[in-house]
Amino acid sequence: MSNKSMNAKVEFIIEMIENIEEIINRHNGVVKTLEDFEGQMAVLMGLSQIGETLKKFDDDIVNKYDLKEDRDGAYYTRNYIVHDYEGIDLGFIENILRSYLPKLKDKVLKIQL
Repeated sequence: MSNKSMNAKVEFIIEMIENIEEIINRHNGVVKTLEDFEGQMAVLMGLSQIGETLKKFDDDIVNKYDLKEDRDGAYYTRNYIVHDYEGIDLGFIENILRSYLPKLKDKVLKIQL
């Protein structure tokens, strides 16, 4: 994969994380975001897109920046959101938004191509 293509993926993930941060700010917090139907749907779509995009990262980049667990976890979350037809555990999503997403943003921002 070219550096241009990888850079586009990195930029897209950062954009999605920042969009999620903005949605949470507009709703005055994670809980209120997840209580609001539109906020919940927007956040779930953003998380799905992050998982799908991370899955496309080259193994070289994943290994160099210690992203294997992040890639696998994000893709697992994407599949959970997309295929859990019985309902999504919003407590699980809240934990991702509070604990995981800021750490992922920091890691992705450090990628230099």
